[in-house]
Amino acid sequence: MSPNPVSSTPVLRTALRWGLLVGLGVVVLAAVVGVAVGGADGLWSGVIGALVGVLFPALTAVSILVGNHWFGTPNYLQIFFGVVMGGWILKFVLVIVALLLLMRVEWLVTPVFYGALVAAAVASLVVDLVVLSRMRLPGVSDTTLPQTNPED
Repeated sequence: MSPNPVSSTPVLRTALRWGLLVGLGVVVLAAVVGVAVGGADGLWSGVIGALVGVLFPALTAVSILVGNHWFGTPNYLQIFFGVVMGGWILKFVLVIVALLLLMRVEWLVTPVFYGALVAAAVASLVVDLVVLSRMRLPGVSDTTLPQTNPED
């Protein structure tokens, strides 16, 4: 880890921690609703939908944390944006492939899957909003101002 941590690191770690806790709650709720609506198929449809809705937003925060690992190195910006954009493109492709494959599964209860997916995505956004609104960060961070000579 670099000696000067990036100020966004605690925010992202907190958002990930709370996002996973709330995500587990959404998974349990989706499983209960899925069983009520579609039995065992509904249970697994709800669980998979909720997991997709929780894990894919978390990948963005993880990629930013991985990119922040190189803070302070000469090529930090290039590495950071390469990691974040590469992660975003990978996530985009994985979401499309996952949804295309899941739509071919015969036992998938589509309304339960999509309901759980949307509920998890909304819960993830709410967690991010709450975490960001409660964090105390300066308006300008991660910068060093030039030193002035007191004799001038």
